[in-house]
Amino acid sequence: MSFAGPPMSSGSRTARSALQFGRTYVVRPKGKHQATIVWLHGLGDNGSSWSQLLETLPLPNIKWICPTAPTQPIAIFGGFPSTAWFDVGELSEDAPDDLEGLDAAAAHVVNLLATEPADIKLGVGGFSMGAATSLYSASCFTHGNCGNGNPYPANLSAVLGLSGWLPCSKTLKNKIEGNDEAARRAASLPILLCHGKGDDVVVHKFGEKSSQVLKSNGFQDVTFKSYTGLGHYTIPEEMEEVCAWLTAKLGLEGNTA
Repeated sequence: MSFAGPPMSSGSRTARSALQFGRTYVVRPKGKHQATIVWLHGLGDNGSSWSQLLETLPLPNIKWICPTAPTQPIAIFGGFPSTAWFDVGELSEDAPDDLEGLDAAAAHVVNLLATEPADIKLGVGGFSMGAATSLYSASCFTHGNCGNGNPYPANLSAVLGLSGWLPCSKTLKNKIEGNDEAARRAASLPILLCHGKGDDVVVHKFGEKSSQVLKSNGFQDVTFKSYTGLGHYTIPEEMEEVCAWLTAKLGLEGNTA
């Protein structure tokens, strides 16, 4: 189950190495800093719009880091450039995953979290393509490294995905099976997935199947929430669920200064 384009040619790999990530927007905690979450936007968006929404949430103990993806040619747009964490083409279970782009995005998440204090809980979340990148980061965390073999040192305590899907779902079992440490991490990592039943971009069944694949591969703390009538966007009810879930899973103190 992927939302990915054709394999990258050698020429596109050369071009990609020069891609630059865009501006990063940071929402500082209004109370005692207990957690830092990298939030990844969807295709064609930027970190600014989500930072403005996240700033309004009643989560004073969370620092939000909202990066902007590189601008790169996207297969689904006929090669027209757009901000994207990785290349996307068609939505099907058999479409190839853009591993190079996913690994680069996962590494960027690690870099953004690298300077956080040791006592701060870390998380990653996102919308649509950003949700897919977050779930890929979860698989990198459980395995201890990314698809390219590079280490994934960030110690994640929460992963969220809104209106997204799980990349590389068919190889997830190979990453965890026979690896006791990966199995332990998978079993204890809290994951929240939310999806609208009216989503006509990333259809509900792909989000639901992502949840099922995670659970069948040893991720024991996966919550999947469906919203009747919700399309490919977010609503207050969904964000209230996000707030309640983060407060519970991260043990946040609420408005304690």
